[in-house]
Amino acid sequence: MLFGLDGVEIGLIIVFLTLFSAILSGFPVAFAIGGAGIISFGIIAALDSAGLLIHHAIDTGSDAYNALVASGIAPEKISVFRNPDLPTEAHSVFPRGWEYALDRNVSFIVNRINERVIAGQSIETLLAVLMFVLMGIVLERSKIANDLLTTMARVFGPLPGGLAVSIVVVGAFLAASTGIVGATVVTMGLLALPTMLRNNYSPELATGVIAASGTLGQIIPPSIVIVLLGTLAGDLYSAAQETRAVEAGCTDALTYLGQPAVVSVGTLFQAALVPGVMLAGLYAAYAFGFAMLNPSKAPAVALGDGGGEPVTRGEAFTWYLGVPVALIAGAILGAQVGLVGEQSTRVDSFTDIGQSASLRTNVSETCQASMIELHGQEAWDAAIAEQTKIEASGGVQESRRLSEEEIVDLRAEKVANAAPIGTGIMILTVIMGLILAIARGVSPSSDPVPLLIGAGGLVLGLLVDTVLISPATSSGWTVIYMLIPWALSLYGCKFAVVRLSKNELLRVVFPPLVLIVAVLGSILGGITNPTPAAALGAAGAIMLAAYRKLAEQDRSPKIILNSTLAVLVMILIGVNFDLRINTSEVSFESWVAFFFAYAAYLYALFGLLFSCWILFKAGVLSPAVRETAKVTSMVFTILIASQLLNLVVISFGGEHYIQQFLKSFDDVRTVFLIVMLVLFILGFVLDFLEIIYIVVPIVGPVIYGAHFDPKWVTIMIAVNLQTSFLTPPFGFALFYLRGVAPKEVTTGHIYRGVIPFVLIQVVGLAILWFFPSIVTIVPDLMSN
Repeated sequence: MLFGLDGVEIGLIIVFLTLFSAILSGFPVAFAIGGAGIISFGIIAALDSAGLLIHHAIDTGSDAYNALVASGIAPEKISVFRNPDLPTEAHSVFPRGWEYALDRNVSFIVNRINERVIAGQSIETLLAVLMFVLMGIVLERSKIANDLLTTMARVFGPLPGGLAVSIVVVGAFLAASTGIVGATVVTMGLLALPTMLRNNYSPELATGVIAASGTLGQIIPPSIVIVLLGTLAGDLYSAAQETRAVEAGCTDALTYLGQPAVVSVGTLFQAALVPGVMLAGLYAAYAFGFAMLNPSKAPAVALGDGGGEPVTRGEAFTWYLGVPVALIAGAILGAQVGLVGEQSTRVDSFTDIGQSASLRTNVSETCQASMIELHGQEAWDAAIAEQTKIEASGGVQESRRLSEEEIVDLRAEKVANAAPIGTGIMILTVIMGLILAIARGVSPSSDPVPLLIGAGGLVLGLLVDTVLISPATSSGWTVIYMLIPWALSLYGCKFAVVRLSKNELLRVVFPPLVLIVAVLGSILGGITNPTPAAALGAAGAIMLAAYRKLAEQDRSPKIILNSTLAVLVMILIGVNFDLRINTSEVSFESWVAFFFAYAAYLYALFGLLFSCWILFKAGVLSPAVRETAKVTSMVFTILIASQLLNLVVISFGGEHYIQQFLKSFDDVRTVFLIVMLVLFILGFVLDFLEIIYIVVPIVGPVIYGAHFDPKWVTIMIAVNLQTSFLTPPFGFALFYLRGVAPKEVTTGHIYRGVIPFVLIQVVGLAILWFFPSIVTIVPDLMSN
């Protein structure tokens, strides 16, 4: 053996050194990865042909091996790591020759490009990357960060370390609206770093908090890292659990687990929300604690007020806290006591399929033992009892078509049990009530009559819904009944919006906040998957940027505002009316609703095209589209190149060798810790894209094939990858910041400043390790 190492081990070392050297060569990363794959394959093939690479594998024909298999140990669990005493046989790393391996690699790379890039199941999800990138770049070029930094500095500046805390808040806000690390770090470095240094902030704290806050976009949804990881995690988890089920003696993962082995990008977005906010909180807590211990290095700074109307403490408490809490609590209480609820009379034409047992019980003895070990004896006994009860009642009932009489009876039952106030009308009442209350708090000295008229309209609307509108009332008559209350409410909201627009904090925060709620709300609420949500975000970002550009030019933004209103009208009509016009019978009400919705759609489309024209004339759209094309092309090129490098590792047995090593540990938690440590170390020299597409596919079958929750595994990896942006010497956030930092800020300042935040990342990983419910709480709540 060369240097006393196994041939596969030498091959892995060659691949890593070649990849590392290629990245340091200065070539674009995507081409460096592909070139590393080709060069490393050539070196390994040459050494193998010279007889220098010898792999020692277990001799499967030996008596000791056959005796071990006869004792009941599965062949898949036998390896040189678990059973080093077994006889081995020496052969080359390319048993059939490097020519055969080359032929397989060429054919497989074509198949993988087709499956994962061009026409695979994940291509629709990957399209979200393009639109999230466009959304982020457009928002960055609309200079939203400038206003956010100024406003948040005024809010938090008077606190110790307030400027640093404001950086964290803005970083989290930009993460949820843009998610572009480079743009966020550069923008905050240009705008905030000079201000912090002028106010005697420590260069280490200033650079560290800017670099760390800029990376929050990699974990707070919508995160490109999670989109890319999610497309891999779904395939890895499904395949790994199928293998695990077969090894356990079961036919498939659904039988063994009792549930489908699936994980989606939308679910991962839900899982990442709390960990992302937690990390932002840890950053802010460190900045505040540093300021308390070192007040001279992070002093409080008063940057002046935003020019808003003075508000007393009592007025602020009443209108900013008291009334909003009362509105929300009242709606929740009404839902609990049955005053507010669903008023739909829709009835299915078929009965539900009968409930099956919680676990499949018609399995082999080996599978039964494995399922009891996984789920527990109590769960198995409960499933047996459920299956016995089902069989005693004649088996699982099939779905059947309901008769007209049964449908009428069910509809009458729904009408009788319906709540007096509909959920939709209550939600609209709460939203408009919050607008009126906050507007009153922003300007207490202004005439309250318009706001009182709006509030009266809300109360009148609830009374009309209770007295005149029943579950059997059509959508058309509901609109007619609610015309006067809604007109009064909108009259008050019109004055409220004008007053709110005069408050700097609300004027700056509210527009991107609406965009964030629209994008994340549609994903987290399960309304749509990430790709349509990303399209909504990209369109919203374009309209928001055009709105800001028109405001800078002192031109009226009414077209964009009306287009936004048209989108809301479309949503409300689509939710409340049947817009299907290709059925045999279409009511007059449906035709009217369809034409109104179609007119709103055309106007919204016109508003989007108008926004594109405004940004094009202003020189914003063309650079944003070019930059989006560059970033997206880089991502997909790295995806293709990493497949080539991955196939090279597979061809000489490197992937199998690593997986055997990991499977040699009895405790899967130890395996996962090893993987996380390796990812953390690789983060010092590799970008997150290389790690996702080169390393994760190799170790994924082992860690996703264990008993861990796949959401928890993926988020742990994502947080770990976020650290790769901060770790010296190749952390990308450090390079971005170095490029825009003033001359008095040295590279040593940046490195020393980022070390505490790297340690905070480790602390965050430890918290998620010991409290995995932090990851699963939101998906569990949404599923229920």
